[in-house]
Amino acid sequence: MDNEKAFVRRFFQVGVTQPEKLDMIASHFHEKLIDKYDYFLLEGKTSQEYMLLESGFMRAYSLDTAGNEVTTAFYDAGQPVFDVASFFMHTPSKESIQVLSPCKGWVISFNDLNILFHSIPEFREVGRGILVKGFAALKLRMQSMIKETAEARYAMLLQSNPEILLQAPLKHIASYLGITDTSLSRIRRELSKQHK
Repeated sequence: MDNEKAFVRRFFQVGVTQPEKLDMIASHFHEKLIDKYDYFLLEGKTSQEYMLLESGFMRAYSLDTAGNEVTTAFYDAGQPVFDVASFFMHTPSKESIQVLSPCKGWVISFNDLNILFHSIPEFREVGRGILVKGFAALKLRMQSMIKETAEARYAMLLQSNPEILLQAPLKHIASYLGITDTSLSRIRRELSKQHK
């Protein structure tokens, strides 16, 4: 198996140890390069690909009732990228996934993913783990929007994803936190004063 798919094999080594199974998994993934500000998925389109992001940075966003973009997720290297509802339910996506820096990833189709799910039990377990982790993160995010202050949410975001300030414009970070750009600027000023 060619070395260019080494990233895919490394990603699944956490649960799949046999080299021939890792090669079989890697053979179903195909390289995808996406330029800055292009889209991996557009709202209204059905998600056809599941991506393992090797490099780059993306965000998912939806439009609110006033037509404003609200960032719902950020993706950086080492993460899977897809709209779970659209991909598995074969329904039009309610969000767009935009590239914020040039991205290289490895994509697999729904049909190929199912072939691997049914033929390699270890692959299925890794996939189950990814979904459980994603749902747990979503629940924690929902709870933090209810129970945490904007300052606490910002601090947690920086702790979990310190690269975000280098990758995402502040307006996207603010919308992800559920606050205005002005509020985020104030929070950042206050935090910088505390660290002096």
